[in-house]
Amino acid sequence: MSRPMLLVFLLIVLIITSQFEWKQQLVGDIDASPSVSQKQQQISKREEAVKEKIILSQEKNIQRLNELVRSLRGQLLQCRNNNETMKGTVNTLTENVIQLERQQILED
Repeated sequence: MSRPMLLVFLLIVLIITSQFEWKQQLVGDIDASPSVSQKQQQISKREEAVKEKIILSQEKNIQRLNELVRSLRGQLLQCRNNNETMKGTVNTLTENVIQLERQQILED
């Protein structure tokens, strides 16, 4: 073969092989894209699951706090009632003492 024919032949082989490599790269990129998007979807699903768990945990904490508030309000009402009862008892005792003192003064 002459040199120019050999060069043309090599050039054609080079073009054909480069086209074949480019097609393989494109197919590889297309194949890689779904796996990347699947990974991103899995990551987003995991993030959503974690967020839901955090929200549920916070809701449970809020419910516990609401129960504690109700309990404390009940205790506060009991304390107020006890204080009012004590005040009533003290007032009654004070009135009795005052009456006794008046009787003693009148008797003297």
